[in-house]
Amino acid sequence: MEKDILRLLSENGRITAAEIAERLDKSEDKIKNIIEKLESEGIIKGYKAIIGESDLPGNMVRAIIEVRIRPERDGGFNHIAERIGKFNEVVSLYLVSGGYDLQLEVQGDTLQDVAEFVSSKLATIDGVISTATHFLLKKYKESGLILHNEEEYERLKVTP
Repeated sequence: MEKDILRLLSENGRITAAEIAERLDKSEDKIKNIIEKLESEGIIKGYKAIIGESDLPGNMVRAIIEVRIRPERDGGFNHIAERIGKFNEVVSLYLVSGGYDLQLEVQGDTLQDVAEFVSSKLATIDGVISTATHFLLKKYKESGLILHNEEEYERLKVTP
């Protein structure tokens, strides 16, 4: 049942315990208790609104940064990742497989802010071998939610 509750909350963080109880055919008190338990155990870390950023004035500039690092003897990737994660510009940070080790999502007010973060903060960390920055141009989907409902394009039919 916990998985069902987590799924419903991840789809809609504002769903009420009463709505969850109705969907799962359980008592509201039982659902509230399970949610409180999941929060106290740290399984539920928080709740987040998904915002259509392109619709807001004064958009933030976002970028995905690939980082290759040299693992530390006793800490592996963890110490460097923890250090990088403390920067306010870093929104998300993942250890990944493939051609690079860490993937960051960062944000700044301008392209120059992101570039300054990379050159003066990120690239200067001991153990960082290289970085590659990819600026996000448009977000189509986030957390399973399609953000743009554009009209469907239909080709004109050509007849001889």
